[in-house]
Amino acid sequence: MNSENLNRWLTLGANIGVLIGIMLLIVELDQNRDMMRAQIRNELARGVSDFLPSIIDNREFADALARAGAGESLTATEDLQINTWYDLVFGYWQNVHYQYREGLYDESEFSRHTDAISAVLRENPRSYSYWCRERLHYSELFMEFIDDLFGGPSC
Repeated sequence: MNSENLNRWLTLGANIGVLIGIMLLIVELDQNRDMMRAQIRNELARGVSDFLPSIIDNREFADALARAGAGESLTATEDLQINTWYDLVFGYWQNVHYQYREGLYDESEFSRHTDAISAVLRENPRSYSYWCRERLHYSELFMEFIDDLFGGPSC
């Protein structure tokens, strides 16, 4: 075997090694993408569980939230608490909406989430006034989504 044939075989072996390396890199990137998606979904689920204890563990806040939902008057402190709670809730919803647009929620799953959002918005008259006051602080696509849930932009 002459050196030219040996050089061809070595080049072929090196090229095969590079191809195998690229294939392994693609597999690893795919696994990392799946892991990141799972991690993001977990963070979304934790987002809900992070602000729900504020209602469960704080009777005064739960009472203020119920009174706000019934359209009753609130103290200045309660009003601040409720508006901050709305900031958290709408921020969470905006994140879910973004993750849906990025493909982390399928249509059926997001549709059910949208039904839940709509129910909360319909059951709480204060949510509309909050939204009208704060809607420009959210992304344009999310703003259009929530406006549609309220029946169109009428603020």
